[in-house]
Amino acid sequence: MPKLLITGVSGFLGWNLCQQARSQWETHGTYSQNAIEISDVRLHQIDLTQLDAVTAKIDAIAPDAIIHTAAAASPNFCQTHPELSARINIGASQLLAKICNRAKIPFVFTSTDLVFDGKNAPYRETDPVSPLNIYGEQKVAAERKILDTYPQATICRMPLMFGMAPPTASSFLQPWIKALAAEQTLQLFIDEFRTPVSAVTAARGLLMALRSSPGILNLGGKERLSRYEFGRLLAEAFGFDLSLLLPISQRDLPMAAPRAADVSLDSTKAIALGYNLPPLRQELESLRLAITP
Repeated sequence: MPKLLITGVSGFLGWNLCQQARSQWETHGTYSQNAIEISDVRLHQIDLTQLDAVTAKIDAIAPDAIIHTAAAASPNFCQTHPELSARINIGASQLLAKICNRAKIPFVFTSTDLVFDGKNAPYRETDPVSPLNIYGEQKVAAERKILDTYPQATICRMPLMFGMAPPTASSFLQPWIKALAAEQTLQLFIDEFRTPVSAVTAARGLLMALRSSPGILNLGGKERLSRYEFGRLLAEAFGFDLSLLLPISQRDLPMAAPRAADVSLDSTKAIALGYNLPPLRQELESLRLAITP
């Protein structure tokens, strides 16, 4: 089988991507600090900010394609640690683009819907970017440097994602499920809108992107929901008490990184390429069956 290198496999998206890729590819994965074992995946510990070591390791692996999911992905962390997060989010990403350009192999980079300011949703691939926080700014810079370095690269703008998680990472959903299962209240925004997808769906979209045309591709969902509306959908699918969900506004919970109100993505382009988007209720019920003993 051809070799696929996935960065950041101890993270939520990278781990889920491995589950989908390993039946089609000889899958190699990198991680930095959080050691992990994934069946049928060859794992490599490497610090992506050590550029010479990265080049040597990838030359030794000789992949036929790379999907780059590793990132400093917490907006609040990036806001308070801009230099460190830039080395990960921008520097390492540009290096991987250079390596793929030299080898002339497919390169897929995972960006974010937070490259937008939330004032003109839903956003298409051609809409101007306008990030509100440092994380979004770094992803914009990475997108531009990647495409300048390797025009044949594919930039996938990812939405809010949920699903199964490895022991080394979590999606936003794991703390929600834990709280609701313990009958604890959960405060959720009524004025922050996204187009979420499951990690399974997102991973399939990224693998599809390896075969798509280069450039920018949105991999958002069809359903635009606030976090509160998503919480209700989760509670209904899992049988949790709806009264535990408490609606709040963004202004009620100050955070280091500013948050956009609506970064919903228009993913018509990806859907035309074969991006399959099951209903969110169906995805949540599948997740309940997967995690319920």
